[in-house]
Amino acid sequence: MENYTREAIKGNCAVVLGGYVNGYSIALELHEKNIENIALVQYGKQLAGYSNLFNTKLSVDKTSGTLLLALQKLSKEFGYLVLFPTDDLFIENLYSIREKIEDFAFLPFNPGNIISASDKAVQYQFCEKLGVPYPKSVELKNINDVPDLANRLRLPIIIKPNKREDLKIKVFRSVTISSENELSTHQESLKTYFEKGVSFLASEIVPGHTNGTIYAYVGYRSPKTKTILNEWIGRKLTQYPDDYGVFSSASNEAPEIIRAHGQALLNGMDLYGICEPEFKYDPRDGDYKLMEINLRSMMWHRVGNLSGVFLQQTQWLDALGKTVPKYEQSTKLVHFSYLKHEVVNLVLRKGYFRLFKQNLYKGDENRLAMFTKGDLKPFIIDQGNTITTLVKQVAKKLLRRVK
Repeated sequence: MENYTREAIKGNCAVVLGGYVNGYSIALELHEKNIENIALVQYGKQLAGYSNLFNTKLSVDKTSGTLLLALQKLSKEFGYLVLFPTDDLFIENLYSIREKIEDFAFLPFNPGNIISASDKAVQYQFCEKLGVPYPKSVELKNINDVPDLANRLRLPIIIKPNKREDLKIKVFRSVTISSENELSTHQESLKTYFEKGVSFLASEIVPGHTNGTIYAYVGYRSPKTKTILNEWIGRKLTQYPDDYGVFSSASNEAPEIIRAHGQALLNGMDLYGICEPEFKYDPRDGDYKLMEINLRSMMWHRVGNLSGVFLQQTQWLDALGKTVPKYEQSTKLVHFSYLKHEVVNLVLRKGYFRLFKQNLYKGDENRLAMFTKGDLKPFIIDQGNTITTLVKQVAKKLLRRVK
């Protein structure tokens, strides 16, 4: 376990778990809110590991044992810890060591349901109960569930693991099936994953491009008051590397129905901490249908504090029993972009230049992920990573053509 220490100031400490874009943005918001003690626990050396925002940086592997040692070390150095996980594996590991850390750390989730709530099939069951729209879906628990899938759902469909498994084993995040022949070709690989204990959710695809049609509600629900203390809504403008990828650019625009759906899910599922239900607009019926719920801060959560809502600070204050200000989201149009993803999209996606210009220049305020004056090293390192990513994506594209 590698340790970099700037200065230890005894007292409470915000611990960011994960050093990718979302982890860096958490630290940036807390730093801007004058929180003195901020520690980073990262896998190896991640982007945020190059930042000067942290008092202490610890490197761990992906096991609960090394995470426990890191948190015990930080508690001895700083005192009480407020935890900010950035991926599902950190949440699973925190859950497994919860009884060993609960005396000195604030867990930002409901331990009574966090494991079940991360299952997409369970999320859709709550949608049915709470009256929140969702795509027609079928849970795939074993290979026998696959052959008649085309009779149960209307093609095309998308198949995703019920939980984020790609941080632990090599498994696809999603695969699109457009015909029965394609379904047959994927049966063997699905069988291999079933044997490893992975289950899947097959859902009818909500038609239309995802550019500008994916919306999010992001709220903090207090485990103490059982109420939502602050919230904001927004949308993804574009994704990377394709329509079913991850955030490339986002804004703070969304219809109010997204807020209503999000509140219903957080309250109805009894979720705690920072949660993000994500919806897609279906032009066939005008509904906004749940895609999934992230039970931690996602990649583009900085859109919230750029539009006046500070959820990371909200969690910090609530964890320490302090008064939490009520924030109202600004209507000033914010565009937040991850330049690495935007550049790769620009090079590899035909006709993307128009979207590139809109994303980076058409907001009232245009901001880049990882870019902070006075803390430029993470951004500079990431631009080198852009070249590596571009080479890999070009190679994949050429390989597909050869096949």
